[in-house]
This record gives sequence, structure tokens and C-alpha cells, in this order.
Amino acid sequence: MQYGVGDNAQKNPNTGESVAGPITLSEDELAANRTGTVDDLKKHPLFDDWHQRRAADLSNVKVPFLTCANWGGQGIHPRGNFNGYMDAASEQKWLEVHGDSHWSMFYSGYGVALQKRFFDHFLKGEDNGWQSTPPVMLNIRHPGEKFVYREENEWPLERTQWTKFHLDLDNLLLSSEPAATETSRTYRAMGDGLDFWLPRQDKAIEITGPMAAKLFVSSNTEDADLFVVLRLFDPQGDEVTFMGSTDPNTPIANGWLRASHRQLDPQRSRPYRPYHPHERTDPLTPGEIYQCDVEIVTSCIVVPAGWRLGLSVRGKDYEYAGELSEFARKFHYATRGTGGMTHNDPDDRPEAIFDNEVTLHAGSGREPYLLLPIIPGKGDA
Repeated sequence: MQYGVGDNAQKNPNTGESVAGPITLSEDELAANRTGTVDDLKKHPLFDDWHQRRAADLSNVKVPFLTCANWGGQGIHPRGNFNGYMDAASEQKWLEVHGDSHWSMFYSGYGVALQKRFFDHFLKGEDNGWQSTPPVMLNIRHPGEKFVYREENEWPLERTQWTKFHLDLDNLLLSSEPAATETSRTYRAMGDGLDFWLPRQDKAIEITGPMAAKLFVSSNTEDADLFVVLRLFDPQGDEVTFMGSTDPNTPIANGWLRASHRQLDPQRSRPYRPYHPHERTDPLTPGEIYQCDVEIVTSCIVVPAGWRLGLSVRGKDYEYAGELSEFARKFHYATRGTGGMTHNDPDDRPEAIFDNEVTLHAGSGREPYLLLPIIPGKGDA
């Protein structure tokens, strides 16, 4: 809804006021104020002054806030929720995380009660016990859209066991040990990529928090797009997906990186959160090997005993290959895992560059791995 539509917009049924605000501009004024957002973004592929003028300075955020994230919001909001919570200067801030679809929890009894308590305290001055609310409220996700509410005191969780699972390129496994000898494996970017498997565990594993992958890649062109997908499979080998914000078949988590944007900001980067400033491009020399640190969107899953994690490394968007339910068929994007947040613009991804062959490398000092936030259960060391 454009600013200035004013009286020509629909009215809020509760207040009777325009949903576009009180200002009404003429058609000529509205037309003059419009801009082609997609065209503007294509003109500014790097983080230049145009983006800087539109970027939030989180050090200036000092008001109390409650930010609510969705584990299944891959490609949409969660990165802003979690980074905002971690980086904002406010001394009074709360993080809540849930599942289900984009709007459902906002209007649920649980969601409305949470919002009312926050706003009643800070806007009405009510002494309703909000200040004793734990700073982090998590709905821990299990398969089958089951969630268990848990309160925490910090984010990421202090007791996290940051665990490296090394990519075994010979056997396509996620291993506890790095490769002993030099090895490589090539995939076609527009094909299915490579799938790496974590052996089935004899007890449940909780993964909650930010994640990352370190890859060593070469390309037969001057660039490569890296798509990293963390997936879950049941004991029968069938993939299990989740209801996401805008997609009914969302994997556990996604990560994306264009290899020419691999530059890191050393001040803002953490092992679990590589931070790319996107201030320059560093084209690849075909055949040469480069280190690429891929940020994977924060997520949560309790992997039951006997189930299996898979890591896909590919050159295109994730695509759910299972059977679609009647409910899923109602979605315009039912299988991409990110709804409409896809990567298929030919201006951005010309085939001559990105329909390429990409090779992963390990050994000789190169240790590709997936970093997962393992949360110990009661009684675990």
C-alpha cells in the first residue's frame, strides 16, 4: 500500500480510519513518488551508498522491543529477528521463536496474549509482571509440527556445543574427522548437487541456533552460487519437511552464498555467523580453489533416534521431491522451501556463468565442514 493513498484506500473495520494513513495525494503525486524497486536493486548489486542510506543502524535501537521469529521463515524474516536481537543496543529486549505459517501465530491466543502483555506494560504502564519475562522464549521444534515451549536467558544459548561435521567427499558422509588425504568431487550446478549424510544416532539430538558451512570450491567459470540445505529424513529414508512461513515443505535450514561475494567482515563474523559485507566482487579464476564460508539461517530441530540428517550442496534452489498434500497444492510455491524467495532471475544468474561445474575440495590443509549448534540434554556432558 503506497503512502499517500489515504482516503482512497479501504477503511479499518475497527477504527474506521484509512488503512493507508491520513494523507491523500493526487494521482500525479503518487506516480512521481513511485520507484521500480527490482530495477533499483539490479542497479546496486553491492552494498553501496544507495543501500547504506536504507540500512538500519542497530546501535541506535535503544527502545524496548519484542521480536518474534519463525523457524520456518527461511529466506524471509528470521535473519533480521536474530541479528536484530543480538546487535541492537537496547537493554530491554526479548526474543520469541515459533513455527507454523506466516500469520497464524500472530493471531493465535498464544501470540495475542504475548503481544498484549508487552504493550500493556510499556504503553499503558501496567505492572503485569512483564519485566520478569525471560529474555528468550523458544518453541523447540520436533517432527510432526510438534513444539515444546522452553525459556532461556541468552542467545545463542551459552551451553551450545558447537560441533563440526566434516565433509567426507569420498563416501558422501558427515564425519567427526577431517579428510586424511587430498580429494575432490564435482557436481553440475543445475543438477541435484551432492548429498552428505550423518549416520543415524542412537539417541535424539537437539539442534538450536545459528549454523555455518565452510567449503573449498573451484569452478570452471568465473563464479559459482552455493546453495546449502540441511534436511531431515525418517527411518524409512523419506524426507520430512515443515510448515514454513510461506511454503508447506520447508527443510530445516538453508544457506546461500555467491562465491565472488566470499569476502568476510572480520569484526562482525563469528564461527557460527560468517558475515559478508557485499562491498566488492572477487571473481574466480577457473580451476583455482577458494574458501567460502556460508551462513546458514538459524533454525531448530530435535532429531529423533534412528532418524538422519542430510546436507545438500547444490547450485540452485531446494526442491521438495515428495508427494504434495491437498493442503500444499493450495500454495503458489509449495516445494521450494522458501516460498517465493527464489533465485531464478536470468539477469542475476546468466547460464553462461552459473550453469557450470563446481568442485568441492578436501585434504592438504583444507577442512570443509558443517558447524551445528548441538544443545545437550539433561544428563549429557
